[in-house]
Amino acid sequence: MKVDEKYEKFASEHAAKSPLGKDCFFAFTVGGFICVLGQAFSDIYTLLGVNEETVKALVPVSLIFLSVLLTGIGVFDKIAKFAGAGTLVPITGFANAVAAPAIDNKAEGYVMGLGAKIFIIAGPVIMYGILASVIYGGIYYIAGLIPI
Repeated sequence: MKVDEKYEKFASEHAAKSPLGKDCFFAFTVGGFICVLGQAFSDIYTLLGVNEETVKALVPVSLIFLSVLLTGIGVFDKIAKFAGAGTLVPITGFANAVAAPAIDNKAEGYVMGLGAKIFIIAGPVIMYGILASVIYGGIYYIAGLIPI
């Protein structure tokens, strides 16, 4: 038996087992609550007489602000431990992924701490997202050139 196989066996025997049903329930509940919160922001802005185009911009900005605020005061991590993947509703999870390293590294200064490490988690997501969109756009463009 190789060292890697021994370690894998040891780790799997000693790892805490995750209650899948409970984890899924909490992820679904918290993720759903985040979506309901977004809808509530939309309804409130609409009731305040904000036009539809502006509402479409204000809702994500509000969710991002709330995520960064909760990350800054240390609450978002506690919610994430409870909800697991439920906090990864794209805009809130991404806001947390950008804000957390910035907050953690602010003591190193604005350039070497905040500036250099703000995208340490989100950077690969941005890079691969851009790369995938360029590839998809190229394929879409080339496919449009082919007469059907």
